[in-house]
Parts: sequence; structure tokens; C-alpha cells
Amino acid sequence: MSEARLWHTVDDYFTERLLGDDEALAAALRESEAAGLPPIAVSPLQGKLLQLLARLQGARRVLEIGTLGGYSTIWLGRALPADGRLVTLEYDPRHAEVAVRNLARAGLAERVEVRVGPALESLPKLADEQPPPFDLVFIDADKANNPHYVEWALRLTAAGSLIVLDNVVRGGRVADPGNTDPDVVGTRTALEMFGTHPRLDATAVQTVGAKDHDGFALARVVS
Repeated sequence: MSEARLWHTVDDYFTERLLGDDEALAAALRESEAAGLPPIAVSPLQGKLLQLLARLQGARRVLEIGTLGGYSTIWLGRALPADGRLVTLEYDPRHAEVAVRNLARAGLAERVEVRVGPALESLPKLADEQPPPFDLVFIDADKANNPHYVEWALRLTAAGSLIVLDNVVRGGRVADPGNTDPDVVGTRTALEMFGTHPRLDATAVQTVGAKDHDGFALARVVS
């Protein structure tokens, strides 16, 4: 068995034993595939991790940058109390339509708001509303703009909030100083911000599994 195949097999083993079947989540993936959305949603185990992080945070308000078909949104939305709120930002109107249907099927239509348009246009509008600080921000959008998303996450959070940055490994390319791909550069810059910003206390974890060689970074807002 190849190394990559082994990673997937172990992920399947964990998923079967720890998560079980969930029709709303399975339907969200089917709907996304049928609509032609790229198969880049978080894995089931990663979705559950996001949910556990939100619960450990005691999160009542969550911001997600990058909705896709709403698969990760469902995991996060289910972590919220009945009066909690999740705002998720999606660039592509077609993706947003799929996400809205998936969220409604999962019973989260009243708890989740999908805002459509470029996140760097939606974020200033959101800030203008002067919302209470978000307890958790999940960044999983176009990687070239990761530094800007981190900046906005800092503006929209407070001490004790958690920022999660997805897909930071880039198949190992993030550690190659000669790689100038915009997604790699954006991710590398965001990680440098995580490591040097006085308001952040951060770490990163590289993973193998259903998403192959991947990983995420976590930063707690300390002031």
C-alpha cells in the first residue's frame, strides 16, 4: 500500500469509529458534488475538530471566511447554542446557493447567515455593523489573501478568541523559500503574522489523511 493510500485508509478507520453516519452532512457533500463545486471541503475528522474547538471555546459567535457548500459551516453551526450566530462569507453566488440549501436541510437556516461577495468587501461592511467580538474565526478562502483575512479577524475578535487558518502546509511548499506561488506566499505571510503579532499566541499542526499532506494553524487572541 502506498503511503498516501495508507493515510486515507487510517482516516476512514477513524471516521467510521468516531463519527458514524450523518445524513445532513452526507447530503451536503452530495449536493456540492452534483453542483460541480470543487472537492476541497474539510474532511469529516477535520469538521469534527472544528466543532470541538468551537465547543471548547464556548463559542456563541463564529465567523467563517470561505463557505463553499457549507460542509464546515454545518459542523461549526451545530456547536453553537440555540441563540448563537454564525456569519459565513462566500465569494461565488452559485456556491452560496448550494450552501444555503445544505444549511436549511441541516436545520441551521435561522442560526447561520451566508453573505455573498468578495470577503475583502464583506468584512469592512461587517465591521461597520460593530458586531460583538467573534469567539472563533475560521479562515478557509483564497490563500493569497490570508494576511488580509488575519488582519480582519483581529479587528473582529477580542482577548480569548480563537483564529483557525486552514491549509497551511500546501503539500510542504510553505517551507520552500523559492516557491513564489501566491497561495504559498499568502499562507507564509499569514503564518509569520501568527508568530510575530503581539496579540497572538499561535502554533501549527501538519496532518496527513483524507486531505493528503495538509495542516492548520491556531492562534489565540491574547489582548
